[in-house]
Amino acid sequence: MPSILLIRGGGDLATGVAIRLIRSGLRVAVTELAQPLAVRRTVSFAEAVYAGEITVEGVTARRVDDPTDTLRILSIFGKQQVPILVDPDCISAQALHPAVIVDGRMTKRPPESIGYIPQLYIGLGPGFEGGVNCQAVVETRRGHTLGRVFLRGGPDPDTGVPDGDPRRVLRAPADGELVTHAEICQHVEPGQIIAEVAGEKVTAQFAGILRGMLHPGLTVTRGLKIGDIDPRDDPRLCTLVSDKALSVGGGVLEAILSKPELRTIMWT
Repeated sequence: MPSILLIRGGGDLATGVAIRLIRSGLRVAVTELAQPLAVRRTVSFAEAVYAGEITVEGVTARRVDDPTDTLRILSIFGKQQVPILVDPDCISAQALHPAVIVDGRMTKRPPESIGYIPQLYIGLGPGFEGGVNCQAVVETRRGHTLGRVFLRGGPDPDTGVPDGDPRRVLRAPADGELVTHAEICQHVEPGQIIAEVAGEKVTAQFAGILRGMLHPGLTVTRGLKIGDIDPRDDPRLCTLVSDKALSVGGGVLEAILSKPELRTIMWT
């Protein structure tokens, strides 16, 4: 039986990576928080934590509450599905012994120790440095280096500026509980109320499709990204993994294949 690949984080970027790897013949498990903060929930395996299961582009993921329950995890693999482990501290690594761990949490800071060393630890984006806190880093910033693999050094630093028009990103105006007034895939108009936090409204700045929104009822902090409006106004984009995620997934696959010793244990 081939070794397991473990992805930390089930947001839209990590989910796109997972789907590219699964389609390449790898067995993938994903760890997540008890209350994930994925914005593009319709294309994020993290949503399985709330809904029990989710299917993204034909790949189904199921929640596992006990990250050490290897029998349940193996039964999900047996159904050609993806186990989503509620496991913020990655204790499942001790039980699953993954040969490869991909850190796709996008925390933009160096990873903490998890008490387990895989044969290959791959980091996505800022915060990682090849040869220092991981063996390989994949660039996540759009541009000429997107998806490139760095075995030494790191990717471009975090600019703090979102891709495209910054007005597309919706942020919490205050601390408090998130109340939503629009659904993902819904067309919105300028000035339309999308959500509110502690009585303060969040409105659309231009017309488009609400591409993402945090799970309603979450407690959020002022300035946190809570939603995303796409001016292309195409609802199909709400259910498709992004070109960026697939590009990063290609970089992860390259990093794995660059290690000859992994080829015989990751694929059978």
